[in-house]
Amino acid sequence: MTASLLELDNLSCSRGGLVVLAGLQLQVAPGEAHVLRGPNGSGKTTLLRTIAGLQPAVAGEARVDPEDIAYAAHADAIKPTLTVAENLTFWAQLFGQYDITPALDAFDLESLKDRRAGALSAGQKRRLGLSRMCVTGRALWLMDEPTVSLDARAVAMFANAVRAHLAGGGAALIATHIDLGLEAQVFDLTPFKPDTIEAQDFDEAFL
Repeated sequence: MTASLLELDNLSCSRGGLVVLAGLQLQVAPGEAHVLRGPNGSGKTTLLRTIAGLQPAVAGEARVDPEDIAYAAHADAIKPTLTVAENLTFWAQLFGQYDITPALDAFDLESLKDRRAGALSAGQKRRLGLSRMCVTGRALWLMDEPTVSLDARAVAMFANAVRAHLAGGGAALIATHIDLGLEAQVFDLTPFKPDTIEAQDFDEAFL
């Protein structure tokens, strides 16, 4: 049996001092993609932040090796004064990687590699931000609404990048409202909303 890259065991998460998710159970194995679903405010971002270690769990546990995690949030996390290639090189070296060519190819950035990131369009910036995942060398991709600002062609690029990651033994947990065309399991957060919203003394918003 293949060991899971991520296991949620009765996990509860809070936002703004209020418990918004309780009793989460999930296993994510190599080669699997799971899509988080739920209405706005259902806790998708909160769950990803908790798994990524950016805020503590209220109860239960997210069993995952921190060295396996690469997290892409709403921000593109790029330096506007650096070129596309310089941004990717920085992130690659941060994670002990050196070859940025696969990332440039995956998101059609080769022709833009010498352009300053600050001069890119919103969609191009998003493609650059997402391409960072390809140079992390990390097995578990956590991604929060990754297709914002992307046109249909770029969404297809992103989906292909995820497929390649899965084929290489990686896994992905993606919060999105759109159909990416991936073979993915849907994890609906609606059943894990607590019956009563409990306040906590600790507010992770200050992290």
